[in-house]
Amino acid sequence: MAIDFTLPPDVTEVRDRIRNFMQNEVTPTEERLRAGKDTQAWRPALTSLREKARAEGIWAPHMPAEWGGMGLGPVAMAFVSAECGRTQFGAYILNCHAPDEGNMHTLLHFGTPEQKERYLRPLVNGDCRSCFSMTEPDVAGSDPTALRTTAVEVDDGWVINGVKWFTSGARGARFAIVIACTDPDANPPQARNSAFFVECDNPGFHIIRDIETMAGRGNHCEIAYRDCKVPKDALFGGRGQGHRLGQVRLGPARLAHCMRWIGNAETALDMLVDRALKRELHGGVLADKQLIQLKMSESALELYQCKLMVLHSAYLIEKGLPFRNEVSMTKHHVANTLWRVIDRAIQVHGALGYSTDTALESMMKHARSARLVDGADEVHLSQIARHVIECFQTEGSVRNATGAELL
Repeated sequence: MAIDFTLPPDVTEVRDRIRNFMQNEVTPTEERLRAGKDTQAWRPALTSLREKARAEGIWAPHMPAEWGGMGLGPVAMAFVSAECGRTQFGAYILNCHAPDEGNMHTLLHFGTPEQKERYLRPLVNGDCRSCFSMTEPDVAGSDPTALRTTAVEVDDGWVINGVKWFTSGARGARFAIVIACTDPDANPPQARNSAFFVECDNPGFHIIRDIETMAGRGNHCEIAYRDCKVPKDALFGGRGQGHRLGQVRLGPARLAHCMRWIGNAETALDMLVDRALKRELHGGVLADKQLIQLKMSESALELYQCKLMVLHSAYLIEKGLPFRNEVSMTKHHVANTLWRVIDRAIQVHGALGYSTDTALESMMKHARSARLVDGADEVHLSQIARHVIECFQTEGSVRNATGAELL
């Protein structure tokens, strides 16, 4: 039989190593730091954990061994990211966090040898951080062909002008990957944009502010590029390839978010069940009430669906098969499941859940962004619908739009 849900021994071994590290090292450290409420203690503690991860050989799991990583494929990374998602800083500690993870992948596939040595190697080594600068305040994020930031070619390089925002990780980054319009009249419109490396100490790179979100400040910066001059070799991936490069980057990046969100949601469900088993009322506990059991069962069903969707999408990417539609479905479903499970956990906790005495309050604030980042819900639903129509028109059936290679 072709279908086999038994995990390969190497994947199981990696999952268990990461799980043990998160449970024995990361979670206790995070709990201690949160209880101590000493914000100055976080940085040295996380640095120490990153050194331990490197020493234990679980550093940069998504990168090839020749670049200092573990060489894991998308399926194995699904399990690694889920374990990281059960902590706050697990992905950062393993050096597979956003936006650096996506930038590393993109550099690996599109960078010149010189660009890889200059940007990829220090990124994988953990010597620097990076950011990805595409979203603009006056342009719908779902239509990158309309970007207004421009890059004009001059004799000895390029001059970039424009404003970006939600450039996550910009403060403290060594370089940015910037998407700018180089050919406004290009046909097709997807060929209008190109990608560039910009050093963050460039005199034309100006951080305006760290945008305050409903989850507080998270290093999501607004940046002005003012006559920002870069050399010719700062062009990344070829002229007119900015849209393609961004789409190639976002596919696996969307799935990486989903993997971590599953870990977040499962943590919320753990909290829900724990509360329901301990909270007494009317001679019993909450877990005896059918409406509370409904919240548990709905959450379990949705998480089961999430895991299968993530694994199938990861399988398609790993096998080099078309994956865009499946990733869109997965991203939409997991993002919404995350929101629903956390909301149910808050409801079961009652007033405690609405307070800041548990992690649920912070989890809810961050979860709301999941339905916006890497494509809003509406964008993915539209993409899914287009694919359904195309399949029916070309094949007379929607079968391949409801999970290619499955039943």
